[in-house]
Amino acid sequence: MRKVKLILIGAGMRGMYSYAPYILNHPEEAEFVACADPDNDRSKRFAEKYDIKPELCFEDWRQVLDAGIDADGVLICTQDNMHYEPAIAAMEKGYHVLLEKPMSPDPGECVRLALNAKKYEKILSVCHVLRYTDFFGKIKQLLDEDRIGRLISIQHNENVGHRHMAHSFVRGNWNNKEKSSPMILSKSCHDMDILLWLAGSDCNKISSFGSLTHFKSSNAPVGATKRCTDGCPAKEECPYYAPGTYLGGKGWPTTAVSADISDEALMEALRNGPYGRCVYYCDNDVVDHQVTVMEFDNEITCAFTMSAFTGSTNRSLKLMGTKGEIRATDRNNEIEVMDFITKETQTIIADRGSSGHGGGDENIMRDFIKLINKDETAKGVTSADISVQSHIMSFAAEESRISGKTIDISGYIEKIKKEQINA
Repeated sequence: MRKVKLILIGAGMRGMYSYAPYILNHPEEAEFVACADPDNDRSKRFAEKYDIKPELCFEDWRQVLDAGIDADGVLICTQDNMHYEPAIAAMEKGYHVLLEKPMSPDPGECVRLALNAKKYEKILSVCHVLRYTDFFGKIKQLLDEDRIGRLISIQHNENVGHRHMAHSFVRGNWNNKEKSSPMILSKSCHDMDILLWLAGSDCNKISSFGSLTHFKSSNAPVGATKRCTDGCPAKEECPYYAPGTYLGGKGWPTTAVSADISDEALMEALRNGPYGRCVYYCDNDVVDHQVTVMEFDNEITCAFTMSAFTGSTNRSLKLMGTKGEIRATDRNNEIEVMDFITKETQTIIADRGSSGHGGGDENIMRDFIKLINKDETAKGVTSADISVQSHIMSFAAEESRISGKTIDISGYIEKIKKEQINA
C-alpha cells in the first residue's frame, strides 16, 4: 500500500485534534504535505507538528488548491457554511475529499456535492463518524443477524449535555443558524444518519417540534452581568459560569478557548472572547431542545429527542423488534439484547476506541486512506450519495419545526430539485 499525501484545510479543533492525529500514529500510511488556515498561529502549529514546509502553509483554501500541490486527498474541516466551495474546487482539481459534516447548510448545495462527486469520479466521504464506531457497528450487526426479529420502532436520545450546549451552541461557533446551520443539522445530522442506517430504509415522513426555551435574556438571573468575568452576582448558582467551566481544564473545551491554558491566559480570553459571555446574553438562536418523529418506507417508526438539559454528553437508544429489544448507551458503551422467547438478556460491551467519538474519528481516517489506495470512489460507508439522504431529513425536520406541518420527504426532494433548476 502506497503512502497517501494529504492536504488539510481548516486547522481548528476537528482538523487539528480529531482527524490529523491518525497520521502521527500511522506515518507509514499517509502524510500531510500542505495546509491552509486563516489563523497563522494555528497553521504554524500544525505545520510544525506534521513537518510541513513553510512555503506550503497558506491562509486561504483557494491558495492551497491553486498551488498545484502533488497530493491525493484533501481534508476540509472549515465551518459549516465554508464546506461547499472548497469541496467542489478540490474535486475539480483532481483531489479526493474527506468533508466535515454537515456537507452544507444549504440543501441544494448538498445535492450538488453528491452529483459532482459522481461527475468527477472522486471519493467524497462525509464525517458521519458514528457509523465507524464499534458501538453502533455492533448494534447494526445485531439487527442484520435478526437478533430481535423485524425492527419495528426506535427511540433515540441525543443528550447534548448542558455545558457542551453552552460552549458550542450558545457561546460558540454553532450558536446561530444563519452563521452556521440549524441545530438539527449542525449537531444532530450524525443522529439522522445513524437512524437512516439502522432503519435500513428511506424516510418518507417527518415531523418535528422544538424551540429555544432557556438560553435567552428573559431567563437571566437578577443582576446577571453580560460577561461572567464582570463580577456576576449569580456565579455561585449558575451551572454555566464560564471560569467554573474552563479554568483548570486540560482538554476540550478549554483548549477551544485558548491555546495557552494557564489560568492567566484563560481569564484574558474569557474577559475578551466569546466564551466569557453570559449564556443569557449571547447572539444564539438555535433550539435547545427538539423532538423529531419519523416514518420509514419499511414501516419502521422512530422518535428522536435532542436536549441540552442533561448532565452528561452521550447517546442512548432503544430498538424494539418482533422477537426482542435492544437497549444501549454509549456513555459506557453497553448494549443489552433481550430475547422475548428465552427471556434472557445478553450484555455486550463495545470497544471505546482510542480516538474521539468512540474510535470513529480514527476509523474514518483509516477508511478514507484505504479508499484512496483502492480508488474506490463509490464504496465509502458515508459517501456523499448516502450522506445527502440524512441531510435532507435534517432540512425537512427543520422546515416541519418552523411550519408546524408534517413533511413528505419525496415532495420535499422534488421541491429542492425544482429550486436547483430555477437557480
